[in-house]
Amino acid sequence: QVQLVESGGGLVQAGGSLRLSCAASGRTFSIWTMGWFRQAPGKGREFVAGIRWSDGWTNVADSVKGRFTITRDNAENKLYLQMNNLKPEDTDVYYCEKRLGTIHTDDRDYNYWGQGTQVTVSS
Repeated sequence: QVQLVESGGGLVQAGGSLRLSCAASGRTFSIWTMGWFRQAPGKGREFVAGIRWSDGWTNVADSVKGRFTITRDNAENKLYLQMNNLKPEDTDVYYCEKRLGTIHTDDRDYNYWGQGTQVTVSS
């Protein structure tokens, strides 16, 4: 099985920064992708960013491009999301997710996810 544990969420003022972390353990695959999604109450999960673990190729949503950066630490099996210049509309629960294969932007294509971490940006 795969376990994903997110951390780093919190309350921040608009224009501030947060760094989310995701610790991954359990089963690994030859080719896999990890990604960040976010979800507001009553809405579906929105793709934020993804990284292909083997070569570090990334895909970042247009809504956060230039403000958010996704990185990984192979040795520690950790995923990060550096979020800068945060806006109130970035307020959501953020989920770390994992899938076999390359980056997909549809949450339904992911097999594993964590419990989520709340990010709240005040205006």
